[in-house]
Amino acid sequence: MKKVLLSFGVAMLLAGAAQAQVSYGLRAGVNLGKISNLGDNQSNNTSFNVTGYADLPVAPNFSIQPGLSLQGKGTKFDTGNETTGLTTTRNTMSLEIPVNAVYYIPTGYSGSIFLGAGPYVGLNLSGKDKISARVGGNEGSVDRDINFSGDDKNMNRLDAGVNFLAGYRLSSGFLINAGYGLGLTNMIPNNSNTTAANRVWSFGVGFQF
Repeated sequence: MKKVLLSFGVAMLLAGAAQAQVSYGLRAGVNLGKISNLGDNQSNNTSFNVTGYADLPVAPNFSIQPGLSLQGKGTKFDTGNETTGLTTTRNTMSLEIPVNAVYYIPTGYSGSIFLGAGPYVGLNLSGKDKISARVGGNEGSVDRDINFSGDDKNMNRLDAGVNFLAGYRLSSGFLINAGYGLGLTNMIPNNSNTTAANRVWSFGVGFQF
């Protein structure tokens, strides 16, 4: 009997989603990334994000949003002072599949506040370290491609974590949003004593139609 009721509930949910107004959206903006537990010499690495998604209503003011996202991440280290020191900037680009549960709070005819959260899985496509040295006022730099083999000296190819997002969607479909990506995967295997995971703030605009 429980299986019958569960099957009936799932069927009704899918039927409701099929009859509801499905919409699609595109968001883009700026990412500010760090990697957890790598010391106090870090600062935000600036990159970008682009996300396409479908908005699937499953209940009044509540939707599921699966998507496909290109996410720039990384971090920046700076040691020394203005004349002598070393700056390392790590840039990575990841293709992610987020699935967010989103709740809309209507604010009259002008639009709706939205709040959401959900898991993501990602695949690191490329990465580069830029190492810049300063010695007595002279500067030099070298670029090094990141190896995603996942062994003790390199970076993991796969990433996973949880997204959080909030914003405002106008009745016209234009939206502004902010989010936070909480990585749960240890991206640096040789950092075995603790989890070195992505931490990314994002800010952007978009349109849902």
